[in-house]
Amino acid sequence: MVMLCRMTKTVWFVLLVFASCVVAHGEGARTSVGVGDDVISVVVVKGTPYEMGYAFGSLMREEARALLTHYLEAARTLGDRYTNETLDAAWESVKPHTDKRFEEEVRGLADGCGLPFQDIIRAHMVPVVSDYACSGVAAWGEATANGHLYQFRNLDFTTRAGLQDHPAIVVYLPNEGIPHANITFAGYVGCHTGINAKGVVLGEKGETPKRDYPFDLNGTHFSTLYRTILYDAGSLDDALDILKKTRLIKKYYFYFGDGQSKKAAKIKVEAPSARIWFDDDPADELQPNVFKNIIYHTMNNEVAYQQLKENYGKHDHTTLIKLSKAVASKNGNLVNVVYDATALELWVGYAQGQDDASTRPYVPVKLKDYFNFDFAAAQQSGMPTVTHTQKSNPIVWVSIAVIIVAVAIAIWVWKR
Repeated sequence: MVMLCRMTKTVWFVLLVFASCVVAHGEGARTSVGVGDDVISVVVVKGTPYEMGYAFGSLMREEARALLTHYLEAARTLGDRYTNETLDAAWESVKPHTDKRFEEEVRGLADGCGLPFQDIIRAHMVPVVSDYACSGVAAWGEATANGHLYQFRNLDFTTRAGLQDHPAIVVYLPNEGIPHANITFAGYVGCHTGINAKGVVLGEKGETPKRDYPFDLNGTHFSTLYRTILYDAGSLDDALDILKKTRLIKKYYFYFGDGQSKKAAKIKVEAPSARIWFDDDPADELQPNVFKNIIYHTMNNEVAYQQLKENYGKHDHTTLIKLSKAVASKNGNLVNVVYDATALELWVGYAQGQDDASTRPYVPVKLKDYFNFDFAAAQQSGMPTVTHTQKSNPIVWVSIAVIIVAVAIAIWVWKR
């Protein structure tokens, strides 16, 4: 009995000490790329979804507050589609189908920037209830000068909401999952385009007409689906598997590329169904204007076909930048991104004021510099950084101690 008492005291002591020491640890740093009017914030965050959201919100606190507040105010001027009630109803519809990591990150973002959680959710629901148009192309293998997979995505969306005033590239280094980059805006954690460290790259073109409103939103919006794919897909096949298991909403073209295996797919979504086409696919609706090692669907497919044909075998980031500019919408081209998914590089142009993204320089970014980020060196250099440390919950460890002691007593009684 004396031995049991001693053991019990030791268990309590060790577990309580351990509970007071174990911590959850997240990090973040902020830098930038580009010059002059084309400076773009780059935020690198590491940790759990909550910790990464907290770091993002802390490091872009003022920009996130300004952008999300103005974005909601601008949306509300457009009518009943963007009332609090409508946006809240949209969230209730998509929430059961949404990756829990998204909600955790939004909670961290809210705590980091000081905005109410529900307001941030409402801002993220604006694209869910909106209709818009974009462009996408991928080329690789025989179609490109060096065999790399190049892909571009144009986001043709309103510039009147001022999203372009606070551009941001967020590089996520999750404790669990694949590092990835989201080309976005301050305070927006959904993804309209992005790439991960495995070379999986994503683009999209909206095809939902206004006449389809109100939309059936009982499913997953692509902006959260894309974050899931970037977290979890190590290849094009992985990305397509995730897509096939997802209940989709609305109408889109998706473009999934794989810079390592050098292949891509175009997906036409007419929820709940989706058709997948590969390069030179006899079923592609653009037949006969299709190519080996190219997929595309843009705002001007005739122009795209001519430029893709003219530069076949010579395509690189320069030809795709030229094509991106040629097919961009006028007076509503928010951000354009060209990727070399094989080399993990990108070139991005954001709108400036009311000047379309297609009129701006495309700023180069070497993603390997951020996927292998050194937070200690960043702190020593004077770069703005943040660390989020959270002690583990002692109640959990006390509960574990109670279970261990109970088991020990049971064993002692049984041996007697």
